[in-house]
Amino acid sequence: MQAQPSEILFQIPEAGIEVKDIILLHGLFGTLSNWYNVQKEFSKKYRVFIPELPLLDIYTGGNRLDKLVEYLDNYITENNISRPALVGNSLGGHIALLYTLKYPGKVNRLVLTGSSGLYEKSFGGSFPRIKDYRYIKSKVEEIFHKKEVVKRDVVNKVYSIVQSNSSVISVIGLAREAQRQNLAQQLSKINLPVLLIWGLQDTVTPPSVAHEFYERLPYARLCLINDCGHVPMMEQPELFNKHLNDFLEKHNAVS
Repeated sequence: MQAQPSEILFQIPEAGIEVKDIILLHGLFGTLSNWYNVQKEFSKKYRVFIPELPLLDIYTGGNRLDKLVEYLDNYITENNISRPALVGNSLGGHIALLYTLKYPGKVNRLVLTGSSGLYEKSFGGSFPRIKDYRYIKSKVEEIFHKKEVVKRDVVNKVYSIVQSNSSVISVIGLAREAQRQNLAQQLSKINLPVLLIWGLQDTVTPPSVAHEFYERLPYARLCLINDCGHVPMMEQPELFNKHLNDFLEKHNAVS
């Protein structure tokens, strides 16, 4: 039986150092504006960073996801970020997982929302009507349950990407690599508090994916949000921020 929109709590492994830095990681077609409500709220108390992942600069070759992990590590070093909380949506969650697995001592805690890494329905391997703005808008809206949050800048970003052959090649390559890479057997190695925030109407990474993450991660909390699709921080910003704040505050005890 699936849980209702609520919280499933976990046992805390140990008190950790206080969170001071938060890194917000966008998804494959995400924009920095996706995190506007989170940045606005949490910048009052934390140092909030939103790197623009170079998703369109990785055209050929394997290990695209590894290259993004190294980009994130360099970004953390260059900005003098200390043991951040990584918050990732969709592909951003996948990158956060890979980074945590590779550099466990560099991460304070982990937040995943609509993350790939177990299963993700493809946005689409081809765009047969790339010049049709309304068609692209309709494809973008499929990701959201609350269509009204899809603003013009989000659609414009996707429309711009699909006009460039090199960008499309990079995006499709990343999407396929993420789909092929299943992290199920590695999740038990993550001995950090993990918050899972999931939309009950998410059709890209359905709630069953959230439950599998919850079952496989040793110290996970699962928060399910109703009337919400693949991008909870945009579709239900107040609830998203509440769950995130509760999670960070609860585990800010200094050992």
